[in-house]
Amino acid sequence: MSTLLPAIEFRVNGASQLIHVSPMKRLLDVLREDLQLTGTKEGCGEGECGSCSVRMDGELVNSCMVPVVQAQGACIETVEGLACDAELHPLQKAFLDFGGAQCGICTPGMLMAATQLLAQNPHPSLAEIREGLAGNLCRCTGFIRIFDSVIEAMAANTNHATRQGGDAR
Repeated sequence: MSTLLPAIEFRVNGASQLIHVSPMKRLLDVLREDLQLTGTKEGCGEGECGSCSVRMDGELVNSCMVPVVQAQGACIETVEGLACDAELHPLQKAFLDFGGAQCGICTPGMLMAATQLLAQNPHPSLAEIREGLAGNLCRCTGFIRIFDSVIEAMAANTNHATRQGGDAR
């Protein structure tokens, strides 16, 4: 690691990161190679399949298309950041329980896209789920199991909020 390269600082899954890399290195490669966060996958490398989707400052991005310099000062959330205290996120659990995860290439991107969707709309219709995941391709499941997984996670979040005495809206 050379200090001749510019320092880029950002947060990933709540942890501060300071790295010295080429500013044009893809965020995907920095996450996988430099930070050892290998959950984010490369599918097409062209921003078409969504496998590399992460949340950057609350927006869903294809990390294969983002030069790491654009992440300067940003907050990045990867699939590794979904689980909390070794407990799976409701989406992760639903993907396991309902067969939404098959070969695993698209799964991290689907989970991040579904996370983004539910953050923006906690109670999406099936049509809104289809639209929210439209930028992510899967060649294994035919999408029905993925949609069912999101619906189940949405129900689990509603049930959890109700048990906690919170507003499920």
